[in-house]
Amino acid sequence: MVKKVAILGGGVAGMSAAHELITRGYEVSVYEFKTIPGGKARSMPYVGSGTDGRRDLPGEHGFRLFPRFYRHVIDTLQHIPYENGTVYDNLMEVTRLDIATFTAPLLPLLAKIEFSLDNFLVVIRDLFDNNLGLTMDDMEQYGRKLWQVMTSCEERIREEYNLIDWWTFIEAEQQSPAFQKIFAGFTKTLVACQSKIANTQTVGPVATQMTLDITTPGTSFVRLLNGPTNDKWVNPWLSFLTEKGVDYHLAAKVESIECVDGVIRSAKVTENGQTFDVEADYYIAAFPVEVMGKFITGAMLEADPTLAGVQKLVDSVAWMNGIQYYLKEDVTITHGHVIYLDAPWSLTSVSQKQFWPDVHLSEYGDGTVKGVLSVDISDWDTPGILYGKPATHCTAEEIKEEVWAQMKKSLNVDGAVILEDEVLHSWFLDTDIQFDNPDHACTNMEPLLINRVGTWDYRPEAYTAIPNLFLAADYVRTNTNLATMEGANEAARRAVNAILERDGSKEKPCKIWEMYTFELGHLDILKPYHIHDKHRFEKGLPWDGKILGW
Repeated sequence: MVKKVAILGGGVAGMSAAHELITRGYEVSVYEFKTIPGGKARSMPYVGSGTDGRRDLPGEHGFRLFPRFYRHVIDTLQHIPYENGTVYDNLMEVTRLDIATFTAPLLPLLAKIEFSLDNFLVVIRDLFDNNLGLTMDDMEQYGRKLWQVMTSCEERIREEYNLIDWWTFIEAEQQSPAFQKIFAGFTKTLVACQSKIANTQTVGPVATQMTLDITTPGTSFVRLLNGPTNDKWVNPWLSFLTEKGVDYHLAAKVESIECVDGVIRSAKVTENGQTFDVEADYYIAAFPVEVMGKFITGAMLEADPTLAGVQKLVDSVAWMNGIQYYLKEDVTITHGHVIYLDAPWSLTSVSQKQFWPDVHLSEYGDGTVKGVLSVDISDWDTPGILYGKPATHCTAEEIKEEVWAQMKKSLNVDGAVILEDEVLHSWFLDTDIQFDNPDHACTNMEPLLINRVGTWDYRPEAYTAIPNLFLAADYVRTNTNLATMEGANEAARRAVNAILERDGSKEKPCKIWEMYTFELGHLDILKPYHIHDKHRFEKGLPWDGKILGW
């Protein structure tokens, strides 16, 4: 008998779970609250911008990027048909990661190292003439701390480093202001929170892996889609799922989840003005943590007391949302990302058109847009340079003006003029930012989970003590251990595997990859360090960075 699975939430986690289940013979229904599929990964139209039959201009919750260390979501992309290939073929490598400051011209960093004289000279300048104020001691200190992460055993990382914030771990207090700004401050851009809040269990491995990826020759450390996210990924994915038989509902709001005698009996859903009960053999809750926390009832806690940890995570969120600037002329800035190091709102941008070779912007809007500058805002609590207010207390127009001003101040340095007011055509702010709050503070419909110190203990597995309830979201315990679409995809795979096990299925389980392996060549030269450190950790001794037998 075919088992039915109801997936509550249709973002990356929900769609990933549906993908894995439908290809293993299950009957799958998905209920998504929004009118656009894809969750935080979705793109969205700038409604009303299209004229004379043209499409609305493309907007994003935030630009999508696929770091080299991603495994799970990449595997899924390779199994979604797209034209004569797969969605994976829509990824394009970036070659630069530039740093912008208020005081110096753009500092180019290589995201893809290739063997050429020009690139070699850039590497030399990066190392010895970085204009960022870093001292040799700063760079050596950071290198030592990355080495500590690389040579620590898994148990130490999970149990000890979970209790240490990144600022303390890298001993930022004893280093230069430049060190604090760059090596401690990057957590705001990466995980949208302060280094004094984010735990080293999360930040350390990610920082180490990305540093290794950036400095490894041959391939880029990050890739981008070659067009708007839904066009190039989410919509083809949804088409594949529905063709396979997934019953995917948009604008379907989950009202409640009923737990009786330790089992989920139904989920109440409202769709097209009608409220009804969804009944299934298994339920996967694929909500973000702040939503899932509200659905946990006393009956669910009685059946599985560990779900209280999810409720404790509800406030461990921060904001990371996108704004798009549509330009009359394409301003490429660099072939990749720009990190605005001095911008108080922790901005990161990418000039999209150069990565969209087959997207004709003349077919969008009023036909005159030639470039799209997509920006992520990662700090919504620090006062800006124009109005002296944090983004949370600005109007939409003020956010647009403030971000534009911070970028201009960072790019137009030492006589360079990269960004001019005259080039701006129009703009679009992520619709998750709402401005109907009576105290004049905007609200965020979809904040981002941040891994605070000590929160690993609150995070649940993908399975629960409720035999037919499973969890698939980026707050679930995963090897990825980061609030990303990679983490969501891995969590979905774990939920599906748990269903297969509970069902006694003979279907092949979803593959789960190890993450942050810090590969150095083809040899596992770090293994002796890990064995040595595990012996020390089990004896209650601190890390010493030595090798087994030394």
